[in-house]
Amino acid sequence: MDKNPDSYQKQLLRKEYIGRINRVMDFIENNLGEDLNLAILADVACFSRFHFHRLFFALTGETLNNFIKRTRLERAGSLLMDKRKDSITEIAFQCGYSNTAVFSRAFREYFGMSATAFRNGGYKELSKIRKLHRNSNQSNSNTGKGNQGESNYFSAIDVKHKTNLIMKVEVKEMPEMYVAYVRHIGNYSEVGEAFEKLMRWAGPRGFLGGPDAKVLAVYHDDPGVTEVHKLRTSVCITVPKETRVDGELGTMKVAGGKYACGRFEINDQEFQGAWEAMMGGWLPESGYQCADALPYELYHNNHLDHPEKKHILDICIPVKPL
Repeated sequence: MDKNPDSYQKQLLRKEYIGRINRVMDFIENNLGEDLNLAILADVACFSRFHFHRLFFALTGETLNNFIKRTRLERAGSLLMDKRKDSITEIAFQCGYSNTAVFSRAFREYFGMSATAFRNGGYKELSKIRKLHRNSNQSNSNTGKGNQGESNYFSAIDVKHKTNLIMKVEVKEMPEMYVAYVRHIGNYSEVGEAFEKLMRWAGPRGFLGGPDAKVLAVYHDDPGVTEVHKLRTSVCITVPKETRVDGELGTMKVAGGKYACGRFEINDQEFQGAWEAMMGGWLPESGYQCADALPYELYHNNHLDHPEKKHILDICIPVKPL
């Protein structure tokens, strides 16, 4: 046991998060033939539905949807070997597939062969390949044997979040903000055009450069759930409530309340790592969990003016006690 009380408390809090994720994994494995939708699984974990996919990925390194799909297909593979009297259609149904064509396509993509070929002996060759792969990685896995009391699955992923990013997190009350926004739909990496449109509108109206002006990006969707080309981001600037907009400009309120605000100084390629450091590194050891409000990034500089072209920003995540 770590003799540092603060470190020990963080370990306990992280284990609470891991325990909740384990419950979800167990529920999925025991209910593969049932509807495994977001609402049900988030309730099993007692986590916010809006943030659950992001938390699952941050703690496991795998999206929730991919885990469900993989577990269903691996169960199907086992049943094809063990229940040879059951038809492929029956096994597909037992594993949550109501459409045989969808199952067949997914099975072939995952195992590299049809379900029929797998059942007729293909699994033997696949087993040899995977055994060789396991043996080649055995020396790496042995290095983690000293870590007792926590699964290797989570221990390995935890290392991912020990990045070189410098992060300072403060939990504080954030004010409600009234903002004008330009909505971007699509890949986060292409949001720059929306920022340019917003700045061209805000500059002539005197909204830039004031002591109370805030520029932020509000995220409406979870990238673990929503397809990339449908992700919504509102690029915003604070404005007086009486401000009128037209065309593609809109106005909205950004909810106030308790937020965990992580300060970062990062380049364009480090945004995902920063979010993972917050969700998978800081949050599970904090004593907080995500609340049901939209997260956002609050910007403190124009990165083009930075000598290293870095963004200074806060990642703001709504939280409540665990």
